[in-house]
Amino acid sequence: MTAREKILDAAFTVMHEKGLAAATTKEIAKAAGYSEATLYKYFDDKQDIFIRVLSEKMPLFSEPESLVGTGTVRGNLEDITETLLRFYVRSFPIAASIFSAPPLLLAIREGTRARNAGPRTPIDSLARYLEGERAAGRLPAEFDSASCAQLLAGAAMQQAFLATFDGLDEVPRVKKLAQALVAAALPTGS
Repeated sequence: MTAREKILDAAFTVMHEKGLAAATTKEIAKAAGYSEATLYKYFDDKQDIFIRVLSEKMPLFSEPESLVGTGTVRGNLEDITETLLRFYVRSFPIAASIFSAPPLLLAIREGTRARNAGPRTPIDSLARYLEGERAAGRLPAEFDSASCAQLLAGAAMQQAFLATFDGLDEVPRVKKLAQALVAAALPTGS
């Protein structure tokens, strides 16, 4: 394992245990077994570490737009929704604390915008996938891709929040839940 991977693993652990607001780069470096200076050889700042933890240490779909025309729309959406459920339940303990620290929230907001990242990314990617399927004729012409993406991502976030609130590390019956959410969001016959 490289130093960068060790740092990201340590960052995930520290951020998961303390929340992003209370996690410090000094603690992350110590948990990884490196100096804080070593941490900055690989990452610009705490926001960069946070974004890298989210993108590299969490289950997240990558470019669902590449799925257009493959498999079935229903099957693809079930897989994407299941991944979102897993992503959100793992990220809530880390990210929720930013709302209690306004300066950190502002820094994260500005940092994610500068990196073309942030909480809208999964919704936008999902909407692009659905729009691609609509354009390919695999969804009805009147299908509202943006609304469906918001419904699925929002439901996944809510269910992950409830699981996290209940002290769970996973959303119960995640596969069945993903199937039910997709069934509710897709038009009959899709």
